[in-house]
Amino acid sequence: MARSKTSNFFVWIVIGLLFVGLIGFGATGLSGNIRSIGSVGDKELDLQTYANQLNQEIRAFEAQTGSSVSFPEAQTIGLDRAVLARVIGVRALDNEAAQVGLSVGDARVRAQILEIPSFRGPSGEFDRDAYRFSLGNNGLTEATFETQLREEMARTVLQGAVLTGVEASDTYAETLSGYIGESRDFTWVRLSQADLETELTAATDEQLLDYYQANPIDFTEPAKKRLTYVSLTPEMIVDTVEIDETALQDLYNTRLDTFVQPERRLVERLVFSSQEDADAAAARLTEGEITFDALVEERGLALSDIDLGDLAQPELGDAGDAVFAAQTGDVVGPLPTDLGPALFRMNAVLSAQETTYEQALPELREELATERARRIIDDASREIDDLLVGGATLEEVAAETEMVLGQIDWFAGSEEIIAGYDNFRAAANAVTSNDFPDIERFEDGGLFALRLDETIDAELVPLEDIRGKVVAGWETQETSRLLNEQAQGLIDQVNEGRTLVSLGVEANVETGMTRTDFIAGAPGQMLPSVFALDVGGSEILEAFGAVYLVRLDVIGAADTEGEEATARLDLLSQQAEQGIAQDLLDAYSRAVQAKAGIELNQAALNAVHAQFQSGGAGGHGY
Repeated sequence: MARSKTSNFFVWIVIGLLFVGLIGFGATGLSGNIRSIGSVGDKELDLQTYANQLNQEIRAFEAQTGSSVSFPEAQTIGLDRAVLARVIGVRALDNEAAQVGLSVGDARVRAQILEIPSFRGPSGEFDRDAYRFSLGNNGLTEATFETQLREEMARTVLQGAVLTGVEASDTYAETLSGYIGESRDFTWVRLSQADLETELTAATDEQLLDYYQANPIDFTEPAKKRLTYVSLTPEMIVDTVEIDETALQDLYNTRLDTFVQPERRLVERLVFSSQEDADAAAARLTEGEITFDALVEERGLALSDIDLGDLAQPELGDAGDAVFAAQTGDVVGPLPTDLGPALFRMNAVLSAQETTYEQALPELREELATERARRIIDDASREIDDLLVGGATLEEVAAETEMVLGQIDWFAGSEEIIAGYDNFRAAANAVTSNDFPDIERFEDGGLFALRLDETIDAELVPLEDIRGKVVAGWETQETSRLLNEQAQGLIDQVNEGRTLVSLGVEANVETGMTRTDFIAGAPGQMLPSVFALDVGGSEILEAFGAVYLVRLDVIGAADTEGEEATARLDLLSQQAEQGIAQDLLDAYSRAVQAKAGIELNQAALNAVHAQFQSGGAGGHGY
C-alpha cells in the first residue's frame, strides 16, 4: 500500500508560505540602519522577518492559551529561540539552493503571483494596482517581494528533491490502524462518600498527628522573600487629575463617528466588467437559474472578496437609495459604481446608534485622566530615580514623593494585587540582597522599586494552627481507604460469579468504546486503564473525590474493511509519510547549516528583544 503524498504536501507548504509572507511585513519599531541579525553562508538573516515571525509566534501562543504573555515569559518558554531556529533553517536552505545553482524562472514566478488572491481586482483577475498597493501597504517593493518569492519557490523545489520517494511502511500504518480501531465493552461503577457502607468516625489525636507527619508538604509554608516596595500607578492618582472641559469635548468630537452612527447596512457587491454581463447575471437571478452565491463562485471569487462590511447610505454613492430600500437578503441592481455596474446583496440592517456627550462623559473623563496620570508619573520618574541614585531609602522616597510604601512576603503563588503585575513578579523573582532599589515600570505605565529585606525559609506550620486543614485531609484519605475496600469487596463478589449489575450498585455498561472515545462523568484515565486489562480483569481508580471500579467484558478487534477503516488507514499512512519527511528535512537542514556556517549579530538580536520588552504596537513592540 505504498502511497507518496510528498509532492502535494510541499505544494501546500509553498502556498502557505506565500500567504504568510505577506503577513506583518513592513511593521516598524526599530530605528537606525540595522537590517540583519546575522547570516547563514551568503544569506542574510533579515531583522524584520525575525521580528515579524516572533510577534506572530507570541500572538499564536496567546491565542492557544487564552492569556497574555509578556516578553520575558515568552523567552522563558523558548518562543524566541524556536523562531530564530526556524528563520536560520529557512535561510540555510535558501543558501544551499543558491550554492547548487537552483532557481526558478520568471514565468513560474509570474504564474504564482497571479494565483495570490490579494493581488486581484474587483473583476477577480490580477490587478497591477492592487499588486503595488498590497506590497506597498506591507513595506515591500516589487523587486523585494519577487526575490523572496523566487527564493521560496526554489527552496520548495530543493525540499521536494530531498524528500522524493519518501514512503511509510504498510505494516507500520496497518499496525497503528489496528491498535486505534480496537474496541472494548466494559462495566464501571462510581462510588462516592454518599455510598459508604461504613460510617466515617472522628479522627483521634494520634491519627491526626500520624497524618500530619506523613504529609509535611501539604502543611508547609513555601519559602518567601520579604520585600519592601514603593509603587505609583495611574489608578492611584487618577481621581486627583483635573481634566479641562474643552479637552473632553474635543475628544468626543474626534470620536463622533464612534458615538454617533447612522443607520447602516451589511452589504456585498459583485462588480461586472460590462453592463451586458451585469444585466445577464441579474436576469439569471430573477429567473431562478442561479443563486447569488453561485454567481460569486462562478467568477472565481469568495464571499469575503466582495464583502463591503457595514456602510452608511452616503458611502454607497448612487447605489445607496436602492440598497437601503431593499429587504434583508434582497439582491438589487445592476447599479452604477466607480468600478463598473454591480449587483448588491443587502444582508442585515444595523440601526442608528447615538451616545450623547453626557452619556460618554464618564468614559471620556476616565480615558483622559488615565492618560494624564501616566504623563504625571513619567514626569515624576526622573525625580524618583535621582533620589534612589542619590542613596535615598524606599521609606524616604515614599515620604518625599507620591509613591506609596508597601511590604509583601512574596512567593510564586502570591495573590496580592501588586503580585499580579508581570514585571513585578519578574523583579521579585530576580532580586537579591546585593541589589539596590531601582525604578521599574508596571505594564499600565506605573512605577515601582523594591528591596529584599530577608529570605524566609520554608516552614512546617504547627499542627495546632491548621488543625482544621489536617482533619479535612485525614477525612479525605480515610474516605478513600474505605471506598477502596468497598470496591475490592465488589471485585471479590464478581470473581465469584456475580455481575456488577446484579450487586445492587448503579452500574454503567459501555460497548464498542475505542481509545479515542469520551465518557461523560468518567475520569480521563479510565479508557487507558480499560485497554490495559485482560478480559475479566478489574481495576480501581481514584478521581474527583470518588472511587471508580471498572471491569473488562469484551475485547473487539479493529474493523479492517469498512469505509471508516480505509479512511483511517489512509490518514495514518499520510501522517507517517509526513513525519518521516519532516525528520528527514530537519536532518538535512542541520547538515546544510553546519556546512554553510552561522553568524549571529547579538547586538541586533538584543535590540529586537529590547523593543519587544518595551512594548508598542500590538503589545509586543511590533
